[in-house]
Amino acid sequence: MGEISIKINIADRVYPLKVNMEEEEIIRRAAKLINDRIKEYQENYAVRDKQDLLSMCVLHYATSSLKAEKKVTVEDTEVTEKVYQLDYLLTEFFSKQ
Repeated sequence: MGEISIKINIADRVYPLKVNMEEEEIIRRAAKLINDRIKEYQENYAVRDKQDLLSMCVLHYATSSLKAEKKVTVEDTEVTEKVYQLDYLLTEFFSKQ
């Protein structure tokens, strides 16, 4: 698929982008998430400066990303350990026969 031109609005600023067609929906959803988070911060905190709001959003999403990476690493380690345990049990079982 080819590239298309789209306009994304984040924090009341329009950004023209060229994106792959298959990425358009994800990018639009990401912009909506950012704008929703900014709105939430505006409503719940006494912060009005767009730069501060964007910084808070970046911190939120970077933290979420790092937590997700850590969770995947832990789960990968646990799965690897289970596979080794299963391999050990099967090796023991078949070596006795």
